[in-house]
Amino acid sequence: MSSPVWHPFTQHGLGEPIPLVTGAEGAALYTEDGRRIVDAISSWWVTTHGHGNKRIMAAIAEQAGKLDQIIFAGWTHEPAETLARGLVEIMPPALAHVFFSDSGSTSVEVALKMALGFWANRGEARHRIIVMEGSYHGDTIGAMSVGQRGVFNRPYAPLLFDVATLPFPAAGREQETLDALEALCHAPDAPAAFIVEPLILGAGGMLIYPPRLLAEMRAICARHGVLFIADEVMTGWGRTGTLLACEQAEIVPDILCLSKGLTGGAIPLAVTLATREIFAAHYSDDRTKQFFHSSSYTANPIACAAANANLAIWREEPVLDRVAALGRRQAERLARLQSPRIRNRRQIGTITALEIADEESSYMSALGPRLLAFFRERDLLLRPLGNTVYVMPPYCIDDADLDAIYGSIGEALDTL
Repeated sequence: MSSPVWHPFTQHGLGEPIPLVTGAEGAALYTEDGRRIVDAISSWWVTTHGHGNKRIMAAIAEQAGKLDQIIFAGWTHEPAETLARGLVEIMPPALAHVFFSDSGSTSVEVALKMALGFWANRGEARHRIIVMEGSYHGDTIGAMSVGQRGVFNRPYAPLLFDVATLPFPAAGREQETLDALEALCHAPDAPAAFIVEPLILGAGGMLIYPPRLLAEMRAICARHGVLFIADEVMTGWGRTGTLLACEQAEIVPDILCLSKGLTGGAIPLAVTLATREIFAAHYSDDRTKQFFHSSSYTANPIACAAANANLAIWREEPVLDRVAALGRRQAERLARLQSPRIRNRRQIGTITALEIADEESSYMSALGPRLLAFFRERDLLLRPLGNTVYVMPPYCIDDADLDAIYGSIGEALDTL
């Protein structure tokens, strides 16, 4: 009997194999048929310290025996209070308020609603959102609206709201991007906010731009009073070499989205952090000005306990040293890949990427499924973005597994 499960981003009509994973530890997944699979993309960018981290697993087990779930509207619990305080301590001081949700996409929805609510409660009609070309912020309606339009969301176009789009600041086009942002911010119908993935676009192709451009974009928004939203769902928790990508540009956003590595990747949870000014715009004795957003599992106690364990790991263990070492080890292996088919070899922190020359350079490149199958047959979880191959492993991965990853990429360059 075929499985009734409908998998995400999967065309079931192609009949591609879907391995059954029965366990995981460190940087490895284990399947029903006894295979050991190297998790080269941190199970969709979430697993930071490795699968089955003992500190996080123990925190989950302990909390499950105390309090599993409680409504968070008008009620609270210790894991959420501890986590909010811990986040405020580790994040930039200006981000003083923490709103909980349950995924990266919902953290973006929250950020957009915060921005619009801020202006509405101040009595200012500012509705437009500025986005960057090639961006991706999730698959809910608001998150799709602020992402790149195309194959991901074409069937749902009637549901999406209009946005203003900046060109991606590719080499040689940097000033074009800054000029476009300046013009949009200076327009008579002033925008409400600019949302951006700091330093690297994720699903848009792992495209990297320098910190100075991020800093200049932040400065333009600040000059014109446009709220700056940093979507660090992927880039946060060390992926780019620092706790936050924004640190490398020495900027602080008005609103910050975090998820994925928030719990070390063990369990779903997200937060949207905001400045005192944004919170104050919703603070009133007028009930109509409250922030109208929630989900049933907002600040789930078990998920918060996992995140508290993750924060303890960041406080007490040399995580950034591991990140730096992994970056160096990957850089060595990336540099050793030699092929005339390599295009735009690049790296930031623990993320490496390259394009394989192909007739079609896009997410829908026919090379993508062939690469996926090639790596799966070699016991690797690598999920190319079309003809873009990227590596984003857990920080605990060892040299043997890195050799297997980059060796297979080299083999693919030679044989496919």
